[in-house]
Amino acid sequence: MLDVRRMQMLRAVVTSGSVTAAAARLGYTPSAVSQQIAVLEKEARTPLLERVGRGVRPTAAGLMLTEYADVIGRQVAEAETALIDLLEGRTGRLAVRYFATAGAALVAPAVAKVRAEHPGVQVELKLVDVEDSLPDVKEGRADLALVVRPPEEAGPDGVRLVRLLDDPYLAVLPEGHPLAGRRTVALADLAEEPWVGSEWPGPCLDAQLSACETAGFRPRFVVDSGDYATAQGFVAAGLGVSLVPRLGLGSRHPGVVVREVRGPEPVRSIFAAVREGAPRSPALRSFLGALREAGGATRG
Repeated sequence: MLDVRRMQMLRAVVTSGSVTAAAARLGYTPSAVSQQIAVLEKEARTPLLERVGRGVRPTAAGLMLTEYADVIGRQVAEAETALIDLLEGRTGRLAVRYFATAGAALVAPAVAKVRAEHPGVQVELKLVDVEDSLPDVKEGRADLALVVRPPEEAGPDGVRLVRLLDDPYLAVLPEGHPLAGRRTVALADLAEEPWVGSEWPGPCLDAQLSACETAGFRPRFVVDSGDYATAQGFVAAGLGVSLVPRLGLGSRHPGVVVREVRGPEPVRSIFAAVREGAPRSPALRSFLGALREAGGATRG
């Protein structure tokens, strides 16, 4: 196999017209350059230079390798420039996994910040189920994912969790409900109510059930909607009450009232998951910082 560094030495000799001039340009002794050219000729299995007076000129094979060396030199320079651009955040790709209710409040401002600060970076967004994104981060298919986890539970091996905010669940009641006149609702006051489910089984539903268990009851679900907007519609129709996270309320149904919950307050904890030990690109640091800022604004 031809040695690329020796090809660059050949190029220096051919363009300067002599071994001595090439050695001076490269910072080597003439004998060292001659030795490397001799090794390259053995690799090529043909002479690459011939003497002309006090200088040298390339053979046909030497001229061809010089032309390739010129191309390789330009490509290496381009690769070095591209690498610097990538490391300094001017180019690259940022793969993000997120769940629906985190999109508008957290992901959108983070994407806007990255586009403003790193316009050459492509942000690849993929909407996934709240439980499905950790393997993508661990196995390197995603740079960051938004997940819901119990606050006391550690992330899987190889994944670092950054807590962004606690998203409280609010009570959604039909208009005219006896509890609708209160500013806050005790969770235990909903124990005997029929419930409209707003979550599929998983960490979000677990947060509701854990709070209800602390309050001394298990909710009696009469409808499973798995969707916050649909749950509000069922509540407005008088089929039951529901809990919906603050980020999931969106446009409120005109037939419901929303109240804060106490004793205890059901909360789902939202984290950003990143791969442990992965290089922190400027774009990833910017995105994570924006998520933290958005999380703080949401809490406020």
